[in-house]
Amino acid sequence: MNVLVTGGAGYIGTELVNLLVSNPSVEKVIVYDNLSRMNYNLFLGLKLKKHTKLSFIKGELLDSRSLRKVLQGVDVVYHLAAKVTTPFASADSHAYEQVNHWGTAELVYAVEESKVKKFIYTSSSGVYGSSKNAVDENTIPNPKTFYAISKLRAEEHVLRLLDTIDTYVFRCGNVYGYSKSMRFDSVINKFVFEANFNKIVTIQGDGKQARSFIHIDLVSNALNNLLSSDLKSGTYNLVERSIKVFDIVDELKQLVPDLEFLFINQHLKLRELKVKKNSLVNQTLGINNPGTLKKELEEFLGRFSF
Repeated sequence: MNVLVTGGAGYIGTELVNLLVSNPSVEKVIVYDNLSRMNYNLFLGLKLKKHTKLSFIKGELLDSRSLRKVLQGVDVVYHLAAKVTTPFASADSHAYEQVNHWGTAELVYAVEESKVKKFIYTSSSGVYGSSKNAVDENTIPNPKTFYAISKLRAEEHVLRLLDTIDTYVFRCGNVYGYSKSMRFDSVINKFVFEANFNKIVTIQGDGKQARSFIHIDLVSNALNNLLSSDLKSGTYNLVERSIKVFDIVDELKQLVPDLEFLFINQHLKLRELKVKKNSLVNQTLGINNPGTLKKELEEFLGRFSF
């Protein structure tokens, strides 16, 4: 089968593309990315013999002509491309709308005119907003940031495909873990980096807010496994565990004994969101992580050069 990965040079995309290139059922992998983050790590490290499967096209989601051209002969689309600058998710609403919402709309329009058989969209658990109780797929979304709003609107476009092709929307938790294309603005990645180099971790609010997380290896493997799974089309949560921010720091403190932490606006109680694991999805897609967070953080710290 031929596979297209939008945003394939990004954090999740880089790891997924490596798996797809090694997947014997995949004949061709096309990466479609505008390289807006100037992240070129995707182009490094693959064995030469595997390059015959992989091709790259620099393009924009809003370029409908380019999308229709690249979709020719494609069987499966992974739509990962998005504007995801988390710390500024409440600023520049126009940019989020253009890329995440209308960019997805253009892609869906192009898919509707193609012979694509399967469409996979990585959304965000942020569409639920905040909740004191753990949420699941039956919870009505209530996004609180421009980023989350744009992702939810994009979902609405994607779900139009349900009646014609296999369609999946995965609301991913906060992704963390080592990758050569990793992001340092996500909370665990940022903490690990600060702990390793500065020995000081900055915590927003009182640190008691909980978030739901999933390791980069589990996300990429799940998406790759979807090609051969019998999971029914639909909208699913893709999370591994829920953790309080302060508990992450506690685990790091055990690994970096001289670690200090600095609170910013400690008097504020920030929004929290715990998402229930979908046992059926996790089992079907092979999301099984027997390790502890401490072990993962230890391995993560061991990836740095010094």
